[in-house]
Amino acid sequence: MTLDTFRPHLTWIYRPFVNIALRIGIKPDHFTIAAFFVAACAGLAFYFSNVVLGTFFIMCNAAFDSMDGAVARAMNSQSKKGDFLDHVVDRYADIFIITGIFAGGFAPWPIGVFALVGVLMVSYLGTQAQAVGVGRYYGGFLGRADRLLLMIIAGLLTILFPEGFYGLSFLGWLLVIFGVIGNITAIQRFIYVWGELK
Repeated sequence: MTLDTFRPHLTWIYRPFVNIALRIGIKPDHFTIAAFFVAACAGLAFYFSNVVLGTFFIMCNAAFDSMDGAVARAMNSQSKKGDFLDHVVDRYADIFIITGIFAGGFAPWPIGVFALVGVLMVSYLGTQAQAVGVGRYYGGFLGRADRLLLMIIAGLLTILFPEGFYGLSFLGWLLVIFGVIGNITAIQRFIYVWGELK
């Protein structure tokens, strides 16, 4: 089970912000586009070794990523276009942030590529389950909400302890976790979907 499954139950946290957004006319897609730009800013910040700004922009990405769905539900305007845009932006956000981390020297590039494979395959299998008629599946250990939370924690630890441990920064160890757990999660999702197919 991942944190993604709890999102619908946390709407009370966003309700005041959703009400403000509705009052001033901010639409779900506006939050999705904002999430795209702050993810790019996070990647650039990490590339230039600014962990404070990078972590801040990840927090912004997490907030905007949650708000687009919350506002769409409040407006009863969930659509295939909005869902499609959200998934495309989420994948670019993952790529921007992870690439920024290893391109910024927080981890060797093979670890970064390993992390990207794990993260992208988890997301692909989650939506591919829906494409083959099983329904969208968020099972396994590492969903997007989990990754965002872990990135924020790793960013804060890197700020506090920039030396890291065992020769790798906390952000670097995070990418190791993404690679290992991400690929395990992808395998879990594959097994589940395969078993559901007739």
